[in-house]
Amino acid sequence: MSFQTLLTSLEEGGFIITINRPDKLNALNKTVIEELSAAVDEVYNNTAVKCAVITGAGPKAFVAGADISEFLSMNANEGEELARRGQEMV
Repeated sequence: MSFQTLLTSLEEGGFIITINRPDKLNALNKTVIEELSAAVDEVYNNTAVKCAVITGAGPKAFVAGADISEFLSMNANEGEELARRGQEMV
């Protein structure tokens, strides 16, 4: 499985998901939310996965929250939909 914003590895039954946007303090944007959803699906559907850990790249933050710069280009409905998808994923 290849991702744009995540790093993943499966070792001895442990699936490590690393949000890899340290320059943005791993803030959640549309791509991260979509990819995290796919990675979590992998956790539930892959019988080799016994446990999972979600972590963030870089020394400063696990996840800084939503990437609000992305919301600037959205209307109210689009922003609400992205927020809802993020909440469902978590």
